Amino acid sequence: MFPELFRIPFIDFPISSFGVMMAIGFLVAAWNTRLRLAEYGMDPEIASTILIYAMLGGVAGSKLYFAIDEGLRTGAPFFDLLFARAGITWYGGLIGGTLAVVACCLIHGFPVRVISSCVSVAAALGQALGRMGCFLVGDDYGRATDLPWGVAFPQGAPPVHYPVHPTQLYEMVWLIVVAGFLWRRRKTSPFIFGEYLALNGFGRIFVEILRVNPKVALGLTEPQWIGIALVVLGLSGWVFFRNRPETLPAGATA
Repeated sequence: MFPELFRIPFIDFPISSFGVMMAIGFLVAAWNTRLRLAEYGMDPEIASTILIYAMLGGVAGSKLYFAIDEGLRTGAPFFDLLFARAGITWYGGLIGGTLAVVACCLIHGFPVRVISSCVSVAAALGQALGRMGCFLVGDDYGRATDLPWGVAFPQGAPPVHYPVHPTQLYEMVWLIVVAGFLWRRRKTSPFIFGEYLALNGFGRIFVEILRVNPKVALGLTEPQWIGIALVVLGLSGWVFFRNRPETLPAGATA
């Protein structure tokens, strides 16, 4: 595990492995989005614009979600949590990034449904790389295990000195499988972003069984309830768009 890769000389600013993996995740997502835009006959450079909105919205959403959630549960000061280096939550990032990309489409005149199709595989790939970042810093691990692939995180958040389930890697593998499935479905699915949401939530519901988050209602953790909401939202969107053809922009070929 490598929570800190190096420090920038003269200003002694630490560069974390999670931050690097998150940056790589955004870049890989932008690359995949370019491929999908080209398949639609749209300008691949649109991906750079989408990336900027997704990064700003994703980071802002993740920090806001963390600050609000943690503040309500612990009473810690909101602004201390908001501006702390820790506290990048994926679901807050998903909400913020999605809203920001929708705003991007409305501002720049991009078709929302087509762009949602273009970013679906990208989102799964980016999230998978983010989970590798969680593994490298020792965050979001699971329960104790005696399985041979159990990992201790003595510098984790919080530190753990006995083997635990590397649930970050379990989720990463699931997301890579999801990305491959969505790639095969990209030209036949009526609403591939809905499939991404549903599969994302489905995976989290089961990964949470091995994690240590507290149960909040009916024996389920907060991420499990969010996972259920994503499954319902994704499947509802899929059913809604099932018999509604995409409205393609002028010049699009998909």
